[in-house]
Amino acid sequence: MIPRVSPRFVFTHPAHFIALGFGTGLAPVAPGTFGTLLAFPIYIALDRWLDPLQLFGVIALFFAIGVWACGRTGRDLGVADHSAMNWDEVVSMLLTLLIVPADWQWWVFAFVAFRFFDVVKPQPIRYIDRTVKGGLGVMFDDVVAAFYTLLLVAAVKRFFF
Repeated sequence: MIPRVSPRFVFTHPAHFIALGFGTGLAPVAPGTFGTLLAFPIYIALDRWLDPLQLFGVIALFFAIGVWACGRTGRDLGVADHSAMNWDEVVSMLLTLLIVPADWQWWVFAFVAFRFFDVVKPQPIRYIDRTVKGGLGVMFDDVVAAFYTLLLVAAVKRFFF
């Protein structure tokens, strides 16, 4: 049985606060979707202050922090990739937003595509999800889902626009 995460748990360690997407992972349904949505205001705020290369550096830093935070939180929960941990969705969607056209229609398309790839887990995402352990595994399979999303966006843009 997967343990339920309490609001109190979020604040017992900084890693928990980060891994649980600042509390969005406590959503009773679809915590990954809430984490993906959290990426939008974070991206908008960072994009106002940083050029694309700096923003990429911040996203890389967020990935590294996520490896640590998700690894620690998974150990503390006793579930390596607990569904409440959604920092992986936040970081991967930030990467996606950095690359897709800055237009709300592309953002909606990218959001839906990313959620599809994250939930369905086509290969090699499923393989990574099952074999790469710890915080790196939690974070990396979502980066591959972001890559698939970007490939789909590029294909749609190339062949239909």
